[in-house]
Amino acid sequence: MNATINVLFYIKRAKINSNGLVPVFIRITVDGKRIDKSTGKYVLPDKWSVETSRLKGNSEESRSLNNHLDLLRNSVFEIEKTMLLKGLNLNFENFKNEYFGIESAKRYLVPIFEDHNLRVKELVGKEYAIATYKRYVTSLRHLKEFLVYKFKISDIEIEKIDHAFMTDYEFFLRTKRNCSNNTAVKYVKNFHKVVNICLANGWLKKSPFINYKPKIKEVVRDYLLEDEINAIRDKKITSYRLDLVRDIFIFSCYTGLAYIDVKQLKKYNISIGIDGDKWIFKSRQKTDVNSKIPILPPALEILEKYKEHPKCLNEGFLLPILSNQKMNAYLKEIADICGINKELTFHIARHTFATTVTLSNGVPIETVSKMLGHTNLKTTQHYAKILDKKISEDMQVLKQKFSKKINNRTSSL
Repeated sequence: MNATINVLFYIKRAKINSNGLVPVFIRITVDGKRIDKSTGKYVLPDKWSVETSRLKGNSEESRSLNNHLDLLRNSVFEIEKTMLLKGLNLNFENFKNEYFGIESAKRYLVPIFEDHNLRVKELVGKEYAIATYKRYVTSLRHLKEFLVYKFKISDIEIEKIDHAFMTDYEFFLRTKRNCSNNTAVKYVKNFHKVVNICLANGWLKKSPFINYKPKIKEVVRDYLLEDEINAIRDKKITSYRLDLVRDIFIFSCYTGLAYIDVKQLKKYNISIGIDGDKWIFKSRQKTDVNSKIPILPPALEILEKYKEHPKCLNEGFLLPILSNQKMNAYLKEIADICGINKELTFHIARHTFATTVTLSNGVPIETVSKMLGHTNLKTTQHYAKILDKKISEDMQVLKQKFSKKINNRTSSL
């Protein structure tokens, strides 16, 4: 928001000279802060009007001095006009630099990006997930590599960031860094956030993203079919670590919780729901959106199995989950011994809950969206698109309607 500028002229009676004259000062107020500067003019104190901030009378001396003050006032508002035309943020610091002809300190991209990342790091666990912070760190590393590759420099003035810079950076990500379309777009979006900080502070005059329209390609999300879930559930596993990983994975298949949310589950997250049965009440780590999930029997069975586990008893957790890296490594072993020909990862369990467990069984998409903790129904609709079974079932209903109409028409002939 641009500040309001006020101009006032006044005399300093305490600085009377040997001729009985006092200096006339100009006071410019911007954002409640003042600039006081001598006009270089002197007047007799009794000829000065405090009410009008001008010299009294209509003498040649009064007209000349008052005209000079008008010119000074107009010059202040000319600076204001120039700043607005330049696209500069009209605040005290910027105005002061323009008024006194001080060249603004040049700002560089890397320190601004580093400061942003430090702020994100401080808010990890409050507003951001650790994965978000790591993604911004990686994004900054890619930018530094791009600056060296393209310009042979370690940093760049933000005023030199334009549309060409941004498109060249995206091309660098796709080629030299070998990023996929969606990964490249995500890194550019990380960069976009830092550019928006520069725009908001008035450090950058024009957004280089005005004509940039990235397109995220829709990814077909893998999930397990019912017989594959059963194959994993019913498989006799003698290894304790694989049995534990299998159970927690199946728990996620029937709750839709992501790894971090399963890891954070504690006893207080379980309460009695509106139907009198046990529900999970938890805010998603990623979006901080509340999820309310009725606990299905297979998931409840797993909670019962581990309620006496030392980690659950001592630390209050519901499940003794391993690190995400270990979970995914062991899931690959489980896929092999169960004959599952899919790249099994923990996140597939969440996709499975959305598709095979809920949508395929007629649970309305709005309900599924609420349980998954999605902020937008469009996110949930991605799961609905891949359900050939659901399409088949919906079309069967339509086929039956058409068949009925044809039969009725035939019988009436």
